[in-house]
Amino acid sequence: MSSWQQYLDTAVESARIAGRYQQYRFASTLDVMMKGDKNLVTEVDQESERLIVEHILGNFPDHGIVAEEGEYPPGSSSFRWIIDPLDGTTNYAHGFPWFCVSIGLESAGELVAGVIYNPMHDELFTATSGGGAFLNGNRLHVSSRSPLRDTLLGTGFPYDCASDPVNNFSNFIAFQKAARGIRRAGAAALDLAYVAAGRLDGFWELKLKAWDVAAGVLLVREAGGVVTTFDGSCYDIFNHRIVASNGLIHDSMVAMLTTPNREAAE
Repeated sequence: MSSWQQYLDTAVESARIAGRYQQYRFASTLDVMMKGDKNLVTEVDQESERLIVEHILGNFPDHGIVAEEGEYPPGSSSFRWIIDPLDGTTNYAHGFPWFCVSIGLESAGELVAGVIYNPMHDELFTATSGGGAFLNGNRLHVSSRSPLRDTLLGTGFPYDCASDPVNNFSNFIAFQKAARGIRRAGAAALDLAYVAAGRLDGFWELKLKAWDVAAGVLLVREAGGVVTTFDGSCYDIFNHRIVASNGLIHDSMVAMLTTPNREAAE
């Protein structure tokens, strides 16, 4: 058994608790609030986060919490949970059934456990450092597809894409021409889980937050994939430019993203 298993078990329990609540409230009347021009938050996000944090701190009261909707004490241990209680809020608020719970755990700055739970499909993606990645208990491995023209990619666009020229549009056009296809489903955590599962061959995005990617980064790595920044350098979850792939197409993706004169600020 992995040395991180007790923490993974708590993450799984927390994700399932929040997921059940999200299923119960799905397609109901919601109180939708705005955190920006297009960035939504609902009471389901907030209640899901409360349920998750309550369960985690009930088991590990000295651990730190970094979560999307609230601020929490840093904790007195080396452990820090990084939580997106509902990734895909815009989908959820519109009754589009594509969203998830994402929970990652760091120990002394290293990702050691991660859970991504899609409650509408009852798909539970899990990973521990050195222990592999799994979907509902079945081991995952990234795809073996290459070259780039034979692959399916995922991406997304930042909330300020209508006002900021750093918006991923030019990259999207370039990859759409180079790859077999691109999917923009609206939940970055699930995109990363799908790379780990071999359903997507690669993923890139910018302006994501740590809670969007923490669990997914560990899943991809433990499934045999590669995660870097746009320029191919070492990635950490607080960098807002991420490329994740099966490894076989990674250099090609990085080359696309570093092509001169393509909105270099991206």
